[in-house]
Amino acid sequence: MSKIITISEAASIAIHSMVLIAGAKDHLNVTQIAERMGSSRHHVAKILQRLVKEGYLSSNRGPAGGFTLKKPASDVSLMEIFETIEGKLSETSCPLDHPVCPFDKCLMGNIVTKMTREFRKYMEEQKLSDYIKH
Repeated sequence: MSKIITISEAASIAIHSMVLIAGAKDHLNVTQIAERMGSSRHHVAKILQRLVKEGYLSSNRGPAGGFTLKKPASDVSLMEIFETIEGKLSETSCPLDHPVCPFDKCLMGNIVTKMTREFRKYMEEQKLSDYIKH
């Protein structure tokens, strides 16, 4: 089945992992996170190490080890996490990335630009803290 908007598995794992870690009372390790999300342990580990490298998480080894946030949950937007994994979100007016349209106006009515702007706005407004149960 076709989808208009998709988010990569890596970005989804990153966002969901960060929310789980932000809401955890103790450290969460890779196995716990992978099990809760139904994802590959290896894939989760790879993504979490990227988030450690980029300064979003701290990682501790050992039996009581796991991951914790390095920044307050209220200071981290979902957009930051998305762009850490996917790179800067580009705004394009053409879904086919054509520099010149052969028609007088866009057949898509610039819906791609509108959707990109709306997605960016939403993701920037959403903070990790918005998803933590108190």
